[in-house]
Amino acid sequence: MGVTGLGVRAAHTALSGVLALGLLLHPTDLREQVERGELLLPVIFTVLVLCSVLLYFKVSLMDPGFVKSEEEVKADKNEEQNIVIPQVSSSIKMRRCGYCMVKQPMRAKHCQVCQHCVRRYDHHCPWIENCVGEKNHPLFIVYLSIQLVVLLWGGHTAWSGLYFKQSWDWLKHNIFLLMSFILIVIFTIVVLLLLISHLYLISCNTTTWEFMSYHRISYLRHSELENPFDQGVVLNLWRFFCSCHLTAWEKIYFHRNYEPV
Repeated sequence: MGVTGLGVRAAHTALSGVLALGLLLHPTDLREQVERGELLLPVIFTVLVLCSVLLYFKVSLMDPGFVKSEEEVKADKNEEQNIVIPQVSSSIKMRRCGYCMVKQPMRAKHCQVCQHCVRRYDHHCPWIENCVGEKNHPLFIVYLSIQLVVLLWGGHTAWSGLYFKQSWDWLKHNIFLLMSFILIVIFTIVVLLLLISHLYLISCNTTTWEFMSYHRISYLRHSELENPFDQGVVLNLWRFFCSCHLTAWEKIYFHRNYEPV
């Protein structure tokens, strides 16, 4: 994963830098503003691009919520660790992963690429070359949102520099802006669809893996409720974006399934 991850991250950074720099150097709205000395919007655009790249690296390199082995938990057991890791009742049996042999909390899944079990596993994202799980999923949504703003602004900027004429000379001078615009449109569609789908799933308190594999997941298949983790849109969004600690999903699952009607 190391070499592949390095290549993906380098390619993403290089592409972001080349596109942003090209939009500032070619005859676009941003270039005209720089020449007139109106630097506010060009500076904001540059800052947003830098923020998107920094967020990309943060989401890509951070721990998505890897499940620790019992030995690691015991070794790290201190006051802070007890606060961060949710405690599950001893009466609730946790299944053991057949690959890495750790005890899997509910909603965790083993990722074959990362070779780890990930808490509240959503999916393995080849774009960031990392899993999206309980710890980095909120930041992943923030990254997608800022990336979408940058892409929309970049697409508008690239379009502003295009004045279509049917000649090879025009094509030679505008090939960069034309290719940039096409790439930005493709990336914008992908990011927009990703963001909409993720926000919908978050509002329902479900994950991509659970949504796609509902009938193969035992705790969903045997639940009396269609979605045992759904606590309403407001609480789902609050728990996702504002919770500072990991969640013991077993407690919510059994409370919701066996609460009196």
